Amino acid sequence: MDSLTTIIKPIEHELGIFADLFNQSLNHTDGLLKQVLEHIRQRTGKRMRPILILLIAKNFGRISNVAQYAAVGLELLHTASLVHDDVVDESAERRGQASVNASFNNQVAVLVGDYLLSSALLNVAHTENVTIVKELSELGRTLASGELLQLSNIEDHRISEDTYYKVINQKTAALFESCCSIGALSSGADEDAINAARNFGRDLGIIFQIRDDIFDYSASDDIGKPTGNDMLEGKLTLPAIYVLNKFQDKEMIELAANVKQRKATLEEINRLVDYTVKNGGIEYAEQRMLDFKHEAQSFIHKYVKDSVIADALNAYLDYVINRKK
Repeated sequence: MDSLTTIIKPIEHELGIFADLFNQSLNHTDGLLKQVLEHIRQRTGKRMRPILILLIAKNFGRISNVAQYAAVGLELLHTASLVHDDVVDESAERRGQASVNASFNNQVAVLVGDYLLSSALLNVAHTENVTIVKELSELGRTLASGELLQLSNIEDHRISEDTYYKVINQKTAALFESCCSIGALSSGADEDAINAARNFGRDLGIIFQIRDDIFDYSASDDIGKPTGNDMLEGKLTLPAIYVLNKFQDKEMIELAANVKQRKATLEEINRLVDYTVKNGGIEYAEQRMLDFKHEAQSFIHKYVKDSVIADALNAYLDYVINRKK
């Protein structure tokens, strides 16, 4: 049994219900909007975040309509944030396919992102749960704040691992935190369990982002973004941050400053990528993923009693760590 089969085994039926609701939310009759929503629907990923909501909800009780509508709302909010991020980052690709802004234009991408945000709020309103509505609304604010923090960090000449984690905590980790807390909330879990689930989600989100960042140092075409793409956008990620701080190589620090100012040439970026790989940056980042995995597993040991759900969550952790794109 492969990892994805293990992950969805406890929620296979409910995941089908989610897929129907989510696809309905991306249906429209108007010409241009219909085209863009179809473009987005054809490029949806493996739905790892809704899967997480459903798994946590089932762990603490059952998967109700509240959990389903919350999962659709969160996935729509996440999709909107990706559409807007591609405009901000001037990205031409998303998951190896043309981004909305590249296929259409920036104006269309911004407006469709707004439409998706409104659809997210409409779906979460169907939960009729004020706490979940507040959770998703706060998530939207946090994601925007994280994007602004990342932009301001590009202008900051300091190379800080603490700032790296601060950005993650307001972006990827925030999404996974909300998945877990919403899942627990929808099943009526107590406050301690909800907080424990939130911490599990945070650790999982950090792992997810570190793995994503490691891909930037790989030459594989299967990943969906070119090597050094983060650096082309002015971003320094964990492997390079670690190596630069450890060795304090003056030439490389100056090169990193050029990267953050988006002044570095492709040749300079390739030099920094090679320097990072040769000096243990990838190994350090992989070890940090394992550290956060250990923290996440403590939640499974304490709060997950059903062995099938425990297997699913452990497989989820392994999938995020070992994924190839």
